Amino acid sequence: MRILVVGAGAIGGYFGGRLLEKGKDVTFLVREKKQKKLDKEGLIVKSSYGDICLPATTITSYEKSEPFDVVMISTKAYHLADAMNDIQPFINEETMILPLLNGVSHIDDLTSVFGEERVIGGLCFIESTLAEDGTVVHTSPMHELVFGERSGESTQRILALEKVFSGTVADIRRSDQIMTDVWQKYLFIATMSGVTSLFRSTIGPIREQPTGMATIKGLLAEAYEIMTSAGMPVDSRIIDVQLNKINSLNANMKSSLQRDMEKGQPLEAEHFFGYLLQKAKEKELDTPVLSSVYANLKVFENTKQTFTR
Repeated sequence: MRILVVGAGAIGGYFGGRLLEKGKDVTFLVREKKQKKLDKEGLIVKSSYGDICLPATTITSYEKSEPFDVVMISTKAYHLADAMNDIQPFINEETMILPLLNGVSHIDDLTSVFGEERVIGGLCFIESTLAEDGTVVHTSPMHELVFGERSGESTQRILALEKVFSGTVADIRRSDQIMTDVWQKYLFIATMSGVTSLFRSTIGPIREQPTGMATIKGLLAEAYEIMTSAGMPVDSRIIDVQLNKINSLNANMKSSLQRDMEKGQPLEAEHFFGYLLQKAKEKELDTPVLSSVYANLKVFENTKQTFTR
């Protein structure tokens, strides 16, 4: 099975690297500058589960290739449109598109362009970053990737993909309820990224402050109410599950959104929180914590634009 990984960044580089480590047929779709670096130095991953330094097959959007069986997309939401355009030459009717973005609105974007059949469900839990020299640095014990048919069916193609993914160093597994998993992760990531970006802090100090913990619980409750009011597949027990998960995180853990703020990079404010606020507006729900998180990010974006003009 031929696998195309869009980009070789913190997520695609890590999971693509683990598949490459296993000997799978992996190609990285990258820009020309990144291609030259990978061709010269190979793919480098630093992780407590074992470092990787392997030659990597690369391709740019300008090159020709036979269609791939699987296309793995883990870009930021604001790069999705470019990624969808870039992969067009490399897919056919049989290609599975596996998105690993946070949130859910990207699924509508992908299906509107490529059709319902090509897009399967996916998510990942990992704390990794890209060092200045391009090395993928895996910084916590989590390295989980979950995938499955959005219908929940155990199709022949999804079982074949499970076989390809099995036995990697990373924790990769198939789910028969992937869309429930996606929404539950959305609840987690909206809360985690929301509070860490709001307080400009790792999760530990936020949990230690009564007001910080109240903010975590408030954001969880608001996001859950929005999702259930919109008919999304999450059940009430997930609030306690996600709260326990947040309480069990390493105190020094940051969200990727917070890291983007620190680096002065574009933010996924609309993808994470604008989408939820629109759903809340449709249902006439009161969301003071979520609104504060969103306002914080928009002020940050506008201030950054003012300073950089």
